[in-house]
Amino acid sequence: MPQKAQARKINDRLKELGVTLPQPAAPAANYVPFVLFGSSLYVSGQLPAGDGEMMKGCLGKDLTVEQGQEAARLCAVNILAQVNAALGGDLGRVVRCVKLGGFVASAPDFFDQPKVVNGASDFLVAVLGEAGRHARAAVGVAALPRGVPVEVDAVFEVRP
Repeated sequence: MPQKAQARKINDRLKELGVTLPQPAAPAANYVPFVLFGSSLYVSGQLPAGDGEMMKGCLGKDLTVEQGQEAARLCAVNILAQVNAALGGDLGRVVRCVKLGGFVASAPDFFDQPKVVNGASDFLVAVLGEAGRHARAAVGVAALPRGVPVEVDAVFEVRP
């Protein structure tokens, strides 16, 4: 599909889903939000921030799987905001999402990390179609920065 048509299709899907990409978050420490290396775009871990609020909590203790999925979806929205910034506003350059890494703050007896990270995966497939299908890891951890329940990072293949 031509790049401009691809960009229109992605923007149309975002509108259909009622999503406006936010201003990308600035790094909170000594790292950059993304690295564009050849045809690979690496996006640093994004947190579940939306509408000026950061989701907080621990899956299996404070939050349900559905709430965790919403947190993961917010992470994916923020990933796309970083991709948009990295590509100068041209999401038509996205060839595919290659890999997601999902980290889920989990109570010791919580084992549904893959279901939680589906919130990010489902969103990327909804926006990018087949190009949103990716390899993935979903890992339970004791705690995440700022007390958030989910953090997701990503790798994309992009056109020059």
